[in-house]
Amino acid sequence: MSGVLLDVKNLERHFDGLKAVDGISFTVAPGEVVSIIGPNGSGKTTTLNLVAGTIRAHGGTISLGDTRIDRADSARIAEYGIARTFQNGRVFATLSVADNIEVGLHSTLHATRPFRGLSHLFLLRWIPLLGELFIAIVGTPASRRERIEIDANVDAQLHRFEARLGSRRDDPAYSLSYANRRRAEIARAMALKPTLLVLDEPTAGMNQSETAEVLEQLLELKAEGQAILLVEHKLDLVMKLSDRVIVMDGGRIIAEGRPEDVRHDPAVIEAYIGRRRALATGDRS
Repeated sequence: MSGVLLDVKNLERHFDGLKAVDGISFTVAPGEVVSIIGPNGSGKTTTLNLVAGTIRAHGGTISLGDTRIDRADSARIAEYGIARTFQNGRVFATLSVADNIEVGLHSTLHATRPFRGLSHLFLLRWIPLLGELFIAIVGTPASRRERIEIDANVDAQLHRFEARLGSRRDDPAYSLSYANRRRAEIARAMALKPTLLVLDEPTAGMNQSETAEVLEQLLELKAEGQAILLVEHKLDLVMKLSDRVIVMDGGRIIAEGRPEDVRHDPAVIEAYIGRRRALATGDRS
């Protein structure tokens, strides 16, 4: 895991004067799994939103490899190679499972998206739209070859979750259980073949057995060399999956290191683990 894939420096974001992210810096190396933990409101999801381009930073820089991405929009950042899932699972309810996964390939298409470079220019966006319409109606040898590649990619992502999604390929996404919607969302992100996979609470709402199943699938991705930036509240999953853990509180990083070191850090126990225990025992002082 030599080198730096994601480099975040002095990142800041505030809302109405409140600093949700207060000058944080961290890195993710190629093939590394880095988890961000912390109490609610500590700035974890805001950090992911900044990395993925959902919102803009008010200060600091974010680089993916040699490319600064902190001023790029989310569509361009996806083209650079960052794919993400959201805290509240997002699928296109009336589309099939396969079509939901295919949506993740949009930023990788060439033959079926001619003049795609113009789509970022407001006054010229109509040109690639007309080009896509023409390709959809008439087709070309290149677009037909790309169609074969798209179908193969969708099949590969369905195979990751074969037991849960394999037989549901043509089912509408609204018919899936909550856990399977989360799996479909991860499959859609992986269809991009991302350089960095950003996951926001991928096991939220799942029971113990469902969580264990997703953990195994994430461990498989890790074994394949997939770099992951993860926010997750389930500490057992974090400790088993992560190479490094970043702990946030009040928009700042209060600890960072190997999972076993972070688990026993006094500042972490006070700010996060200890607070959870206090709530669990009814001590809210």
